[in-house]
Amino acid sequence: MARAGQITRANGIFESRAQGERITAVTNVVHSDREFMSGKPVFVGTAWYARTGALILLVAAVGATTSPHLPIQGDDASPLPLVHANDNRIAAGTRTGDTLALNLVVRMADWRPESDSGPSVAVAAFAEEGKEPQIPAPLIRTREGTTIVASVRNALSDSTIGIIGLGSRPSPKRDTLFLRPGETKLIRFAAGAAGTYLYRAVIGMHAPDDPLHEREQAAGALVVDPRAGSPADRIFVINIWGDQKDSATYSNALAINGRSWPWTERLHTTVGDTVRWRVVNASDRPHPMHLHGAYFRVNSKGDAFSDTLYAAARRRLAVTEVLNEERTMLIEWSPVRPGRWLFHCHIAFHVIPSGARLVPSIHDGHDEASSSPLEHMAGLALGIEARRDPRAHEPGRANPRLLNLYVQEGAQRGRSRRALGFVLQEGRSPPAPDSVLIPGSMLVLTRNQPTDVLVHNRIGEATAIHWHGLELESFSDGVSGWSGTGNRMAPAIAPGFTFLAHLSMPRAGTFIYHTHLRDLGQLTAGLYGAIVVLEKGQRFDPRTDHVIISGWDWEWDCCSEKGVHVLVNGDSVASPMIGMRVGEAHRFRFVNISPAGRLDYSLRRDTTLVAWRALAKDGANLPVSQATMQPAKVTVAVGETYDFEFKPTEPGEYTLSAPVGGSGPKKVTWGRRILVH
Repeated sequence: MARAGQITRANGIFESRAQGERITAVTNVVHSDREFMSGKPVFVGTAWYARTGALILLVAAVGATTSPHLPIQGDDASPLPLVHANDNRIAAGTRTGDTLALNLVVRMADWRPESDSGPSVAVAAFAEEGKEPQIPAPLIRTREGTTIVASVRNALSDSTIGIIGLGSRPSPKRDTLFLRPGETKLIRFAAGAAGTYLYRAVIGMHAPDDPLHEREQAAGALVVDPRAGSPADRIFVINIWGDQKDSATYSNALAINGRSWPWTERLHTTVGDTVRWRVVNASDRPHPMHLHGAYFRVNSKGDAFSDTLYAAARRRLAVTEVLNEERTMLIEWSPVRPGRWLFHCHIAFHVIPSGARLVPSIHDGHDEASSSPLEHMAGLALGIEARRDPRAHEPGRANPRLLNLYVQEGAQRGRSRRALGFVLQEGRSPPAPDSVLIPGSMLVLTRNQPTDVLVHNRIGEATAIHWHGLELESFSDGVSGWSGTGNRMAPAIAPGFTFLAHLSMPRAGTFIYHTHLRDLGQLTAGLYGAIVVLEKGQRFDPRTDHVIISGWDWEWDCCSEKGVHVLVNGDSVASPMIGMRVGEAHRFRFVNISPAGRLDYSLRRDTTLVAWRALAKDGANLPVSQATMQPAKVTVAVGETYDFEFKPTEPGEYTLSAPVGGSGPKKVTWGRRILVH
């Protein structure tokens, strides 16, 4: 007999069996039940890959169940119920006075993340008693001052479950309440402080800090509102199902509110409206969540047990924010321009079919070569349509500057199968057809100066360019078949064709441009570059302004089998020495546009960290309270940019460095030596 969460399929039958109930009352504090810790955890070890957030193994198709009516032994011999995708609009339970009563059950169910008729996987999921199972778990939402009384039943046949997160907030401890198969327990606790939280069931006997297994989908949001209530908002829960099929294949389903793109929800708003989202990461991987076309303000960050609402002066802007494992955030934003936009994870493996679908190929293996966003994208993405306020008008574009940008292919280099690059025309003649720059030509633009970029595609396949972080018109945003308004949708740039992108730069700062089509292959071949936007009258001085941009040169290598795959400014070896003067201001602009992973940069004199001043995140100036002197180290996740100012106070030799691969004696560090005199 297989354990729940590790259910076997034999001739279409799922083996499972219900057992009797035992009810135990638990009051106020949930303590770890150590008597259950003697058994072997139901965890299959791929934890390192899960922690990096990068799927490095080619994904094979999962055997799909085609009927939701599969017989299951026990539990009244009922068919396996179909999971209901929970949009988190309706709170669970019944409120009487200041008490919220919940009746929850964890049982096996048939989850179809791509559509009700699509491929399925058997998972353990939460339900309210007498109702359909839900992914994510039923929303628990109430106000401060409420007492929550929750009955939880383990309907799994042979696996103990651990309940995490059903307790008063804030809590200093990650306690787990364990339920044997068939057992029911009653939990009573005060809701506690207002915030966005997470609760979940862990299948098998785990210690509280054990890594999660990705077959587990029994997790949902718990929101405590202030006594006076909260402004209108939406709640989005991220979850991942994954299983190691064999030594070379790992299968996935990645979803937001129970669905995977393009079956995720379409959101509608109006330019100028205030949009508030609570985003909950119920998976065990970090997700750098990126918004196209506008900035969002980060109002709070939290987890299952505590939440921190930032004071107004500390609420910074971002277009990409990392949401770590089992973490939450409350963000707020307003659409700037009408049209269709995306909110998605910026890890490439989490938004492509081979990394994010139960059955990676549904179009004869050509999904990721398609120009349609309904085919080449998958997983963690939401579509947004912003309507124009009838009183608003599109900004004018008087006397735009024109740039010619060429998409080129040259001689193969490094580990990538190809060498692709963006090359900006300098002077009157186009660049040689086989010239390639990796990273692409840096685009130096001026704030509020309309700029048109005519993109010439000279490679043998279609492409598209996303102008990451710029608040521009939707048609120019770079998602072929999606960007635009009404029936006017931006096309992919076919071989031999051109596309005119209208850029708007209302902010000075550091931004990115990169391919948004055939993402993994084109990105790792070199189709990315930096954008620096300056204030009017400023000139870019490479002696004092330093752009540090990272990417990959291999699609799937993440474990150093083929050597270092991370490139910093196009290379993985030490960068040339630069010179500085004592007291002279230098600006470091850090950009990470790798398919996955983070880079940890530090600036040291000998082995001692020096200090620099934080300036900006994602091209937006930091609040005064955060634009401070601090130790010179920063972690840059995918899709993020950071700006710092460094003024050396004494002469000597300094080193800017970041580990880029390997470990132990094989550890490789990129570095740039700096001589200050």
